Amino acid sequence: MVDPADPRCQLYLITPPALEPAVFAETLKAALDAGPAACLQLRLKDAPDDAVRRAAEILMPVCHRHDIAFLVNDRPDLAREIGADGVHVGQEDAAYADARALVGGEATVGVTCHNSLHLAMEAAEAGADYVAFGAFFPTRTKDPKSQATLETLEGWSAATVVPCVAIGGITVENCRPLVRAGADFLAVVGGVWDHPEGPAAAVRAFAAILEARGGA
Repeated sequence: MVDPADPRCQLYLITPPALEPAVFAETLKAALDAGPAACLQLRLKDAPDDAVRRAAEILMPVCHRHDIAFLVNDRPDLAREIGADGVHVGQEDAAYADARALVGGEATVGVTCHNSLHLAMEAAEAGADYVAFGAFFPTRTKDPKSQATLETLEGWSAATVVPCVAIGGITVENCRPLVRAGADFLAVVGGVWDHPEGPAAAVRAFAAILEARGGA
C-alpha cells in the first residue's frame, strides 16, 4: 500500500507509456534496488486488456518483492481482476465511488485533481487515499489539462492531512521546490526511465533529495 503516514516525501514511479514487460522488469528491478519508492503505477494508455494483464503478471511480483505497491491507471475493473494494490483515476475516467466499489475498501484509490483545490477536497471527502496535482512542468507523457502551481501544494498541505502527489515533467533537477511546498509524493516517468545516467542513478539522486526534504 502507498503509506500516507510516512512523513517523508516519497517517489511514486509511473511506467513508460509503452514497454516490453520482460525487458522493463529488469530495468525496474535495477531502479528499485537503487533506492526506495512508494509504488509503481502501470500506465499503458490504449493498450489491449491482455497487454495490461501480461505486464501486471510480470511487474507486480517485482514490486511486491521490493515491498512497494502496484497500482493500475484508469481501470479499476482490471485492478480488481489482477489483484493490484489499487488504482489511479482521472477526472474523465471512472468516478471515485465506482472505483472504490470495484477495488474494495482496503485498496488504494487516488484521484487526479489538476490544479483544483475544489476537486481535491471533493475527492478527499469522498474517501480518496490521495489526490494528484499537475502538471507542474512540461511533459511529453501526456497533454496536460492544467498548469499546477506551488501555491496549490502549499494550500493543500496547510488545509488537510490527505496526501498529495505532484506530477508532470518532474526531474532530479526541478523537484526540490515541490518537496519544500509540501508534496507527499513525486510522480515520475521520464525523469527516471530517461535519465542520462540510467534509472538507478535517477532513483539514487531522488532519494538524496527526498531525504534532505528538498534542501540543497
